[in-house]
Amino acid sequence: MEERKYLQTWKKYLPVIRLHLKRSLTEEQSFKLNITDFESAGDRGKSGYTFSLQMENAKVTNNISGSAVARDLFEALKSDDTIKAMLMDKSIKISVGKSFILSIKTTHISSYKPETAVESE
Repeated sequence: MEERKYLQTWKKYLPVIRLHLKRSLTEEQSFKLNITDFESAGDRGKSGYTFSLQMENAKVTNNISGSAVARDLFEALKSDDTIKAMLMDKSIKISVGKSFILSIKTTHISSYKPETAVESE
């Protein structure tokens, strides 16, 4: 089994992903990937390149073991310090569908702890 064949491809996309991650704080982001980049890295055939990667606090929360494309994306994200910092304290879902559009949806993990209200006398 060939390992990390999509890592270099994802590293090329890191500047774009970084920009869209930042923008995803206000609204869901998506952009088209170049399918040729991925096909030249490894042919996925009928299984395609679709995946969903869910992270909380920079940790994967869903099973991506069956998707080399998703595993390599996570590896690339972890290797970038700026992106790694952006992943902290957030719940992020990155997915790629059949039309080869990468979507990023970010929700904040609330660190707000409600304090007991002080009653006025």
